[in-house]
Amino acid sequence: MTKFSDLKLSPKVLKAIDEAGYESPTPIQAGAIPPALEGRDVLGIAQTGTGKTASFTLPMISALARGRARARMPRSLVLCPTRELAAQVAENFDVYAKHVKLTKALLIGGVSFKEQDQLIDRGVDVLIATPGRLLDHFERGKLLLTGVQIMVVDEADRMLDMGFIPDIERIFGLTPFTRQTLFFSATMAPEIERITNTFLSNPERIEVARQATTSETITQELCMFKASRRDRAASEKRKLLRALIDREGDKCSNAIIFCNRKTDVDICAKSLSKYGYDAAPIHGDLEQSKRMEVLDGFRAGTLRFLCASDVAARGLDIPNVSHVFNYDVPGHAEDYVHRIGRTGRAGREGKAIMICEPRDEKNLDAIERLIENAVPRVDNPLKADSPLKDEKPKRSRAKPDEEKAEKPVRKRRTEKPKEDVVEAAPAEQPQPEAKPERNERNERNERNERNKPRGRGNNRGGGNKVVGMGDHLPEFIAKSFDERRAG
Repeated sequence: MTKFSDLKLSPKVLKAIDEAGYESPTPIQAGAIPPALEGRDVLGIAQTGTGKTASFTLPMISALARGRARARMPRSLVLCPTRELAAQVAENFDVYAKHVKLTKALLIGGVSFKEQDQLIDRGVDVLIATPGRLLDHFERGKLLLTGVQIMVVDEADRMLDMGFIPDIERIFGLTPFTRQTLFFSATMAPEIERITNTFLSNPERIEVARQATTSETITQELCMFKASRRDRAASEKRKLLRALIDREGDKCSNAIIFCNRKTDVDICAKSLSKYGYDAAPIHGDLEQSKRMEVLDGFRAGTLRFLCASDVAARGLDIPNVSHVFNYDVPGHAEDYVHRIGRTGRAGREGKAIMICEPRDEKNLDAIERLIENAVPRVDNPLKADSPLKDEKPKRSRAKPDEEKAEKPVRKRRTEKPKEDVVEAAPAEQPQPEAKPERNERNERNERNERNKPRGRGNNRGGGNKVVGMGDHLPEFIAKSFDERRAG
């Protein structure tokens, strides 16, 4: 059996490993550390929870033990997709490099630029960063990457999902061509394979397990759920989640509950807290200080349930997670592997339970095709209760009475014989008496028109006749006529 002492690591690193309580490396560590120490590029593919972080931190510390960093020019660079994963990598460096004088800096969002600039100005041996914050420092002229000797890309498939691939390509272009590159991922998408072919030089490929496989130490279960009514689906689904937690009893010492949307993360955590479950949310919209506070509480055991988005699905090493609940079926099949990989780590037993609605069956089929196994189905613990029965909701008393009153009317209308309609048609034709009525109305209108006053006054009656121009001739007009005749 291979031991860390057989991997040609430096004595100070071996001492730190021994103090941490580790004796034997995992398969990915045993395969990746020797070529990394030789200075070769490494492409590591392994399922989550297999110790990929130590696969690059240990050889990096041994290689960087000699030398000194210059201001604003880090000697090594580690890129991580999330703040939490970057912080966890930094913690690993603290554990394994405590007997080696190496400086490090953590560049993540949610932290003051001023503090990070001060660390960079002093010079750092190891720079751990998320791509966005790293490029922010570079564009502000606070950082140079021309001195990078070792570059690590951790959780590369997650980088692809989060849209970081263009940033990764740009960062590769800012580093020296002679750098050593260590590339680690749980899956190998075509886009990631293209990057490895472009930026890695004859890499040592270590694939310790089939891509996207789940650990054998994890017991998987699937609970099918169908709401009694559409407007009750959310509340009934949360009730089912509580019932699944209660069914596990004391076996569920702590758990991560994954939701697809950030709003559902908040709602789920609030609902659990309302019913007496110790829960808190964590997702990308929270402030970094709050995210770290919640994560530290979960690691310390003061928080039992962590409601999370996929920000906690990759790379977070919390060894004692007993359960993972997929409140939503993930939209990407690979995310299922990463989510349930938060439990059953380091050889421990774990359990993953997923709730599936009818609309999620397409995503479920994709998951089962990926892992090449059917997820075992379990009975709904609330199936015996009326709220979650797959029955139509009972109608109120008023509705059947109204329907009974309406049905006979509709029936008489639909069953009315066509002959009645045909016989009634002539009766609806205009009667001969209608024409004289129209003639009398026309005559009355003509009489009124003849008797209508011709003047411009407001006399609307017909009593006083208005004097017109033919009955009275003004003098000035008559005078003008007389003058013409005389002329």
